[in-house]
Amino acid sequence: MAATKIIDAPRNGHEMAPLNTRARGDGTHGVTIVLTAPQRNSVSSVEIPGDPERAAWSGKMQFFLSIIGYSVGLGNIWRFPYLCQQNGGGAFLIPFMVMLILEGIPLFLIELGIGQRMRLGALGVWNTIHPWLGGIGISSCIVTLFVALYYNVIITWVFYYLFNSFRYPLPWGSCPTNGNGSVVEECARSSETAYFWYRTTLDAAPSMEEPGGLKWWIVLCLMLSWTIVFFIVMKGIQSSGKVVYFTSLFPYVVLTIFFVRGITLRGASAGLMHMYTPKVEKLSDPTVWLDAATQVFYSFGLAFGSLIAFGSYNTPKNNCVRDVLLVSVCNAVTAIYASVVIFAILGFKATVNVDRCIDLNKDILVRHSFLPYKNVTMEKYEEVMAGINATESKLLELEECSLSTQLDNAAEGTGLAFIVFTQAIVELPGAPFWAVLFFTMLLSLGLGSQIGILEGMLCTLFDIDIIKRVKKQHVTGVVCLFCFIVGFIFCTGAGEYWLKMFDSFAGTIGLVVVALMEMISVVYIYGHERFTEDIYQMTGYRPGLYWQLTWRYIGPAIMACILVSSVVFMIIKNPTYGAWNAELGLVEQTNYPSWVMVIALCMILAGVLPMPIVFLMRSFQCLKVDLDIHQGSIRRNETTASTKEMIDNDDEIASPDMPPQDSLAATRFTIGDFEDDENDFSGPALGGHVKTHSDASDDDDDDDKPVTMRPTMLMRVTGTHLDVPKLKKPFRMEVYDL
Repeated sequence: MAATKIIDAPRNGHEMAPLNTRARGDGTHGVTIVLTAPQRNSVSSVEIPGDPERAAWSGKMQFFLSIIGYSVGLGNIWRFPYLCQQNGGGAFLIPFMVMLILEGIPLFLIELGIGQRMRLGALGVWNTIHPWLGGIGISSCIVTLFVALYYNVIITWVFYYLFNSFRYPLPWGSCPTNGNGSVVEECARSSETAYFWYRTTLDAAPSMEEPGGLKWWIVLCLMLSWTIVFFIVMKGIQSSGKVVYFTSLFPYVVLTIFFVRGITLRGASAGLMHMYTPKVEKLSDPTVWLDAATQVFYSFGLAFGSLIAFGSYNTPKNNCVRDVLLVSVCNAVTAIYASVVIFAILGFKATVNVDRCIDLNKDILVRHSFLPYKNVTMEKYEEVMAGINATESKLLELEECSLSTQLDNAAEGTGLAFIVFTQAIVELPGAPFWAVLFFTMLLSLGLGSQIGILEGMLCTLFDIDIIKRVKKQHVTGVVCLFCFIVGFIFCTGAGEYWLKMFDSFAGTIGLVVVALMEMISVVYIYGHERFTEDIYQMTGYRPGLYWQLTWRYIGPAIMACILVSSVVFMIIKNPTYGAWNAELGLVEQTNYPSWVMVIALCMILAGVLPMPIVFLMRSFQCLKVDLDIHQGSIRRNETTASTKEMIDNDDEIASPDMPPQDSLAATRFTIGDFEDDENDFSGPALGGHVKTHSDASDDDDDDDKPVTMRPTMLMRVTGTHLDVPKLKKPFRMEVYDL
């Protein structure tokens, strides 16, 4: 083993701090290593755990709005109202709130808290907790990539509708005509909004096996979407943090405008009554609780790595518990608020459709002499309809004009945004104005979530040392370009079918498995006691019984139930997708082709297999070169830059006249977290103390304890100094390179 003397020249900015000598009064000199706790007033001015040059939020408001913009997304607008309607109306709020408290909030705090504690992305965090867990970060990154691929396609469609919203009249307000002046048959058999969506916008193919060519207008909008996303996230939170002021606040402004307008519309009360009338009997259905748990899971954006990334940009003393509670309340309130707005306007649409249906029936009844004239009272109309039996009604081709039936036809997802709600907008006075507002709101919600998704993925990539050497703009540009090229598959006639497939398989099982492993890793491997102490050191609040029960038992149990039920339903129910039948003018459920299911299975495995693969390869040391395992271990050390290299190299400091194995002549520093006692995990960077041994009788089982700075040369603490017992020979320090 060669010895290298310490020189004064700096080495990459991580040189070892100079050692101060202090007279002992007996003619010899001791060594004083000064450990100074950093100031806690700002992240940018102190050396902190994790990456010492890590970016930081410019203010509390920027962080809060970024979290809100990411968590409050399209699911709050077009998924939650549909679930309420289908799962018991107002009664659905009960399982939703229960799952929010037992599942969403605890896992939310785990991700935000561990990111703030480690100040690393998803890959660095799980490598830090244990190198064998590094696959969790890789799985999270892969699943996030799949979701980012198709999520931006929704933004693409929103752009297309937004551009068409500036036309008057709105292009989806009426059916186009043929050259002879007759209405296009496909539009007449469906509806104006459905025809514009499936034929004009998507030019939908009959199936996934007949995709057709690329649709140039969708390709251009997709390019615009990825270009905007690139410029937003190219510098990380330095650039995206400025955009969140718009993407987070503007949707609330639009929702409020729609709320004021919606509740004044005819039929709004009927829509709200239909949605929120509780059907308590639905609570006995297990699928209702499963839907609630799934909605909570996805509405928070858990397991994407984005919350860990957002937390890592916080100051060490940020009150993450308060942030979690505020965001959770805001998320739930937004979902309920959006439901009120949506169903108030859908109630208006349903009322207009019922009136139109009644007018058509009156025309038929007048033609067949059941009514004397069209403008009869409703009492007279209902009396005549009651006297017509089912056979006569079928012969006369009378429609069932039921308000509840119309409201039951409310859709979710793209059907709600691009078909149902657009039909309601057409009926509003000044329809283009409301269309522009609505699609600008969807654009803001989509961009806010997409920014968070990409931040989580890019933050994970930047934890890899090779990528860290490349400029952030270049890495972001390559990622966006790759996603744009892969996104061509969504620009074909089968684009919507592929998006539904990605949504059903790529971002479901993989995310749930990642979330379950995250909770198990933090609670049972990192340790719930240790994590509790971390929260206490960061916030001054010590999580109590509620947090312990949900972290250790209830949360993992709910995650396991979601995972098992998702797999079972996927096996029992043959997966299908809705294909557009142009001849009938409606959507038909079609089985996925076998080769598409193979692709779906590969995506699921790609999101899950990195966890066991990394575990096995690292546990059996199959990799000769592992760029992350050593990095993850070193990052467990919370120290300043002045001592970083000493610990990075696992150096031994000893007298040259003694062998390095001599325990009284060498001090060896191991990697980990500084501790004051067995319950203090704060580390010096958070104001904690260094655990030392004053005599050889302390703790015979040192090796079994997570002591992070374990000297083999005995030390004692005096104030802020570590006093080294005097040596018989003059002291000289040399570093042995292992």
